Amino acid sequence: MRRIRIFIGFMLFSAGMMLQAETVVEIKTNVGTMIIRLYDDAPNHTRAFLNRVKQGQFNGTLFTRVIPEFMIQGGSPDSRQAAPGARTGFGDRSAEIMPEYSELHFHRKGALAAPRQDVTINPKRKSDMSQFFIVQGKVYRSGELDTLELAANRKARKKGLDMFYYPVKAETDSLRSADRTAFNRRITDINARIDSVVRATPGHLLFTPEQREAYTTLGGCPHLDGQYTVFGELTEGIEVLDAIARQPRDAHDRPKKDIRILSIRIVPDYSVLTISRCLSK
Repeated sequence: MRRIRIFIGFMLFSAGMMLQAETVVEIKTNVGTMIIRLYDDAPNHTRAFLNRVKQGQFNGTLFTRVIPEFMIQGGSPDSRQAAPGARTGFGDRSAEIMPEYSELHFHRKGALAAPRQDVTINPKRKSDMSQFFIVQGKVYRSGELDTLELAANRKARKKGLDMFYYPVKAETDSLRSADRTAFNRRITDINARIDSVVRATPGHLLFTPEQREAYTTLGGCPHLDGQYTVFGELTEGIEVLDAIARQPRDAHDRPKKDIRILSIRIVPDYSVLTISRCLSK
């Protein structure tokens, strides 16, 4: 019995250590509270965000841009004292860091990501860590995702066709009636080569099964993938996200009624408390 207790204790300790690897923060607003889990595989973004949290730099700022079926953006330092109706949310260029893209993290509903300036003035797509946005998005049909892929990859696919299909088109067409098995084998090989060109092209868009599942059930903003760094996700408070996103707003998407971030704080031992509750049931 003593050996069993020791083993269970070790399991709890190990699980707690693993769960603590990703930090959890609480975003308290005048509309409600959201809980965010930060990713440890976007270390520079998580570190920069937490540094500002520890210094209280988000406290008292506003959600300056809210667009239903898109996202809510807040935290910009210039919003803290912004007059009602004034344009705000311009961020801080000195807080920019290089992006940390990952195919594991995408813009599903509830994703926490870093905004940035347009590529015309920010060609390296550096993230502005003085503010953040949380994705609301919408639910997509599978066919809509197919259309997005086709549109995003049109130039790359044409390049692949020019390289691997058109030079052998006549020969391939002749196989269609002469040898159907050889024709299918040839088409499969050509498609694989074209896909390799698409995948090697910066900015390409090919949804994984996980992305398709998320975007067709939970929803999100797939057109943002590969363009912004996702470094966390909402785990509680989805109703608060939705409430903020549907606020009446002005011509610049600032809420007509101030939506203020009262505080953002690190939640100590959040994961350990959660696993303890689960194991006690």
